[in-house]
Amino acid sequence: MGLWLSWIKSNEKQLLTILDNLAKKAVETSEALVVLFSDLNNEDYPKKIHELEKEADVLTRDIFSELNKTFITPLDREDMQRIASKIDDVIDFTDGIAARLQSYQIKEIPPYSLEMAKELVKATKEVEYMISKLQRIKNPQDMIDHCRNTSDIEHVVDDLYRDAIKDLFMTTDPIHIIKLKDIYETMETASDRCVDVADVIEDIVLKYT
Repeated sequence: MGLWLSWIKSNEKQLLTILDNLAKKAVETSEALVVLFSDLNNEDYPKKIHELEKEADVLTRDIFSELNKTFITPLDREDMQRIASKIDDVIDFTDGIAARLQSYQIKEIPPYSLEMAKELVKATKEVEYMISKLQRIKNPQDMIDHCRNTSDIEHVVDDLYRDAIKDLFMTTDPIHIIKLKDIYETMETASDRCVDVADVIEDIVLKYT
């Protein structure tokens, strides 16, 4: 019985470790996007972001694989699946932004984009912090506060997005408008997914504490 319980605890820790590593990839990816928006001529960073996205895909598959073969999980199976899926979405959207910058041949930093990217870094760091605390939730209110911080960041991104779209539609080049609108929308969606993670974590905190 002791060995069996030890194996269960080991698997629980492994699942949360993989989830934590996935959250760290989200931070790395968003930080790389800030560097890219600081210098669009830096061709290394789209490649770096895409490599991070592929690494994140492996971690996401590992989480789902472990969940499928683990009888007892540290948190509700569905909650862990949702968290992993939403964090993976953040990374996918970030990779999509970098890909669009290249495929649309954007040569000048779009207005508001660097500010939005910096806010995305803040949001992913909030996610990383919350994931790191899931193994032992010592301070539920602290977790709730960080969930709310993520929501506040998303409101800042929304404001930047609205300002960006407003200014964009004051220009006259329809192709340029289509390209930048797509990039802005993708950045805003990446921020939304961070809030989705925070919402799941807030539910977990309320259920388990």
